[in-house]
Amino acid sequence: MSAPPLEERIRQLSHNTTTQILMVQDASALAQGAPAITSAPAPAKLREPSRLAASLKGFASGLGWFLVSMAILLAIWTLLCATFAKDLPTPFVTAKALGTMLSHPFFKNDDGSMGVGNLVIASLGRVFMGFGAASLVAIPLGILAGLNPWAKKILDPIAAVLRPVSPLAWFPLSQVVFRSFGNSATPMAIVGTIAVCCLWPTLMNTAFGVASLPEDYRTVSKVFQFSPGRFLSKVLLPYSIPHILTGLRLSLGIAWLVIVAAEMLSGSSGIGFGVYDAYNNGRLDEMVSTIIVIGAIGLILDRGFDWLSNRLNYEAKK
Repeated sequence: MSAPPLEERIRQLSHNTTTQILMVQDASALAQGAPAITSAPAPAKLREPSRLAASLKGFASGLGWFLVSMAILLAIWTLLCATFAKDLPTPFVTAKALGTMLSHPFFKNDDGSMGVGNLVIASLGRVFMGFGAASLVAIPLGILAGLNPWAKKILDPIAAVLRPVSPLAWFPLSQVVFRSFGNSATPMAIVGTIAVCCLWPTLMNTAFGVASLPEDYRTVSKVFQFSPGRFLSKVLLPYSIPHILTGLRLSLGIAWLVIVAAEMLSGSSGIGFGVYDAYNNGRLDEMVSTIIVIGAIGLILDRGFDWLSNRLNYEAKK
């Protein structure tokens, strides 16, 4: 009897091998309590949700919680108006006044009164001037304090003494300091008050971020003989940037808080002066509307800086 052809023997061997593999898979599945595999299905490809869909889902969730928070706040506000705060404008009355303010935000009258848009622009200009000046001082000092223990020992007592001082106390002192500048004394005093008050969060967070640099990073930079400038730009700042951005975000929030108090004391133009002027003239609905504008601007600044931090923070991109 002649032997089968070579192609038929290869086909039969392949069939037997496949059968044995399936039998082993069936036995393994039965031993684990799973149903036997009757065939070898192709692996299904799991579709990952797109980045846009994930972003939309996160936005919808955040918006939902924001609306819930606002509903609770409006309920508390209405309850206050209905009980003992009879002079407090209701949400409906305030909404009408806010709509009137926002319909014509930019105007200047002969008596010096201005629209809410003009007030916001004046305040934001002072905020960013004071915030920028504080950042230019705080970041280098923070790096120095983080790298040099002697500098840290010198700066710690200064920060501990000056940081708790209220902006209401810093403003008259700033007026005395800048009194020689004449008509520019009050605006410069406001900027100086903002700079002093928002200096400390950036300084302290920068110093902490620099001081927490692992020793291995320093050792590697010494092995590769990095120059001080290269060590600063390639090692120290990239590692410390999350802490620096956190300090800057806190400082910007403090700057927006301080501007309202400083403008109330100064009696000059600005969003803080707008609140106090409306109160003195009995326009309580306008006063509450201006407070809402202050809160909205603060929210925009915080979210905008958070977005910028995520764009610049290398850890957030991982």
